[in-house]
Amino acid sequence: MTRRFRTAARAALLAGLAVVLVAPQVDARPGGGKGSFGSRGSQTYSAPPSTATAPRSAQPMQRTETPNVGAPRPGMPASAAPSRGLGFGGGLMAGLLGAGLLGMLFGGGFMGGLGGLASMLGLLMQVALIGGLIWLALRFFRRRSEPALAGAGAPYARQTLGGGLPGSGGGPTGPARPATTPQPIEIDPQDYKAFERALSEIQISYGRGDLGALRRLATPEMAGYFEQDLAEDRGRGVRNEVSEPKLLQGDLAQAWREGSAEYATVAMRFEIIDVFVDVASGRVVSGNKTAPTEATELWTFRRDNQGPWLLSAIQQSA
Repeated sequence: MTRRFRTAARAALLAGLAVVLVAPQVDARPGGGKGSFGSRGSQTYSAPPSTATAPRSAQPMQRTETPNVGAPRPGMPASAAPSRGLGFGGGLMAGLLGAGLLGMLFGGGFMGGLGGLASMLGLLMQVALIGGLIWLALRFFRRRSEPALAGAGAPYARQTLGGGLPGSGGGPTGPARPATTPQPIEIDPQDYKAFERALSEIQISYGRGDLGALRRLATPEMAGYFEQDLAEDRGRGVRNEVSEPKLLQGDLAQAWREGSAEYATVAMRFEIIDVFVDVASGRVVSGNKTAPTEATELWTFRRDNQGPWLLSAIQQSA
């Protein structure tokens, strides 16, 4: 009996491990299980302010097309300042002066030794003369370089928005652009209704694999991420069915304008039916079709020139 019990227990353990290793993650709705991704304009690399719905800090972006202009480029030092060297002319002068010093030290003197002076007094006079020439050359070339240096520097300025949040530039689909000072904006009841409607429509469209609807409801960057995630599910032979989304609580974390674009980050706590189904057999491999799961996420919406709000980022609550 003991041997049979051990054999049965070992078989059950192996079966459980197989389910854990093979079954996809249940929490795989749009954004769920995928981390934080998308773009928030100049606030992409800044944490949204905490709210009553999402009191903890949001996770940073794992996938974004917005470059972090504050980070050093690969192969470059952490801080790359404009060079204050002498340039070609200054290098040439320094070379000539160096050659003169070497000639003087080895007995040739500077410019032929200025008559072959070999005494200590002559040596001191030559050193003083060379030092004066070096000082004049440095001063001359430094003055020439100052106008160019005055306009040099990073093309994007770090901006702040409500509460001193640092920004780092960028657009909704990735290209960097000159930073404009973010300006706070007001969000009206119609906007909140649009956010709640988008939450439902995007979740349902994702569950249906409706890429056309997702491209209509989200920025091109976000629609591209959704398409990649759905393709990965198909490659594993599963389908993520998402249904019955219901907003339980929500509040505004941040709303601002950058040029003609407006952004709004909204913390939303919602429940949803989220299951994985095997495409071949139709069998539920993870999740529960009758028990909804609850999640809290921060969704950022963007609109241009007072157009419709489009989903531009999803961040998980830490």
